[in-house]
Amino acid sequence: MSVSYFKRFRMEIDLRGRSFAEVALPAGYRLMAWDPDQIAEHAEAKYFSFRHEIDADVFSCLGDSEGCYRLMSEISDREDFLAEATWLAAYVGNGREPIEYCGTIQGIRVSSRLGGIQNVGITPAHRRRGVGSALIAAALCGFQRVGLPRAYLEVTCQNESAVRLYRQLGFQRTKTLYKAVEFAYT
Repeated sequence: MSVSYFKRFRMEIDLRGRSFAEVALPAGYRLMAWDPDQIAEHAEAKYFSFRHEIDADVFSCLGDSEGCYRLMSEISDREDFLAEATWLAAYVGNGREPIEYCGTIQGIRVSSRLGGIQNVGITPAHRRRGVGSALIAAALCGFQRVGLPRAYLEVTCQNESAVRLYRQLGFQRTKTLYKAVEFAYT
């Protein structure tokens, strides 16, 4: 066994005095509020978002479709799960093709003053179209609706496009963390 360390940033945003208006999505996209009957769709979007990304090395469940389903079930079963901050993005096109679930975000209540964003994921074919910004804005609105003044997320620092997006949305790095991951020799 060998151990690798992944550098991650904790990033926070103060929600007080901010308005997170609904972010306009390109034609053919829509956000869907939390529906417990759509755990499989969230898991599918999560799997296709992370399976070939560094986060699947950091958190092995993200590289496995069953692992993503288990993770989604565990998050949604938590006592601190926030449906108001949990969204699914779908590409519906012109309505004739099948729906493609292309993004997911989940929220939890960490404390009476802090919300936590879990697993922002956008599938590769739908990145850089505003879907991630729309999901994050919807989650932040959800935290505000339940009265949370702050929110945070964690991101692997090598995911530079995500770090850049979070900064553009107003998140600031508050801590650097290191996640130890054991790899078996092959």
